[in-house]
Amino acid sequence: MMTNECIRVGQKAPDFTATAVIDQEFKEISLSNYRGKYVVLFFYPLDFTFVCPTEITAFSDRYSEFSSKNTEVLGVSVDSQFSHLAWIQTQRNDGGIGDINYPLVADLKKEISLAYNVLDDAEGVALRGLYIIDPDGVIMHATINNLPVGRNVDETLRVLQAFQYVQANPDEVCPANWTPGEKTMKPDPEGSKEYFSSL
Repeated sequence: MMTNECIRVGQKAPDFTATAVIDQEFKEISLSNYRGKYVVLFFYPLDFTFVCPTEITAFSDRYSEFSSKNTEVLGVSVDSQFSHLAWIQTQRNDGGIGDINYPLVADLKKEISLAYNVLDDAEGVALRGLYIIDPDGVIMHATINNLPVGRNVDETLRVLQAFQYVQANPDEVCPANWTPGEKTMKPDPEGSKEYFSSL
């Protein structure tokens, strides 16, 4: 199950079972627990660092926007559940993240990071990988940032909504920079002409 093969969009997301911190408690979770929902699965290098808390709190502050779209957010790093809990129990103004609205998954053995091909062997930590997984467990979107640059929550929401739209409307596709409410196009010569003529 846990391999270092290259995973791609369109493939099943590697399942995993691990300990997560949820509401300041330790719970075993599996990715497959979330079948029937979309999942934003994101990896970050380490607890008690600098860019990471900005991402974790940004996703937490916008969590209701994800949950209202039938989507769970899961954060993963190579830290232990004990480190996650200590970081959550530290207030933001003291270098912690405070209470957050979604699970932080412990990947101390680095098996999940390896399965998703985001493990930086030189540093021994996960790169900033982000995957949007559909309700059937298929990877629809994947991005990986190198360590120094954080992700954009607005863009994650935009891409999530675009995939939700096209899965609900399989005869349409979303053009560049599409946001909900904007025009889509039919993926054929005639349908695309209609879109382009409206620009």
